[in-house]
Amino acid sequence: MSAASTKSAYWQGLRAGLPFILVVAPFGLVFGVAGTDAGLNLIEVMGFTVLVIAGAAQFTALHMMTENSPTIVIIISALAVNLRMAMYSASLAPYLGQAPLWQRALVSYLNFDQNYALSIQEYDLRPERPLGQKIAYYFGAVTPIAPLWILSTFLGAHLGTVIPPGFALDFAVPIAFLALVGPALRTVPHVVAAFTSVVMALLFASMPYNLGIIFAAIIAMMVGAEVERRMETKR
Repeated sequence: MSAASTKSAYWQGLRAGLPFILVVAPFGLVFGVAGTDAGLNLIEVMGFTVLVIAGAAQFTALHMMTENSPTIVIIISALAVNLRMAMYSASLAPYLGQAPLWQRALVSYLNFDQNYALSIQEYDLRPERPLGQKIAYYFGAVTPIAPLWILSTFLGAHLGTVIPPGFALDFAVPIAFLALVGPALRTVPHVVAAFTSVVMALLFASMPYNLGIIFAAIIAMMVGAEVERRMETKR
């Protein structure tokens, strides 16, 4: 494996991650604004972002904190939202599991939706690539996203009070997830699971503390897994 090939893989990942800056920047700004509006000081907002580095879980926890939900419910809800990271890690293990411990630790810390979606698609397309190039691609995809997430959160926490409400920056949250989920719906079980999650979330919308989201996610995963099992049985 040449250094040039590894460098090329890094730049390839970086280029793939660039389009996400259009949604990550306003996403981070919104969290910075929401955090300060919820009464967190700058250190608390930035600590939240740097340590958790998972926007969906951060918004979930923040929203429930503002509703004075019990601490245990906040923790369980945030963990449930981030449960997908365990599935991400499991699917990356066959490709990156032989990397040195420090690299795997960094991959774990910087494992979020955007770079996972880019990397796993790349690994599926080119599984023959050497481990070093896979790692380089992964961190290339991280490069334009993670620092921008932290910086935009910082700016949001500082400038939140002067951003006009008419800017409606919260549009970035659903757009970011639509951009991630859309390309992933490649099989019938995926589509069925996504549809089930939407229906269940609407049915459970009246549950307290947003617990309906947890139940909807669990049921959707079960339905998707069952559809996949039945399809494989018929083959």
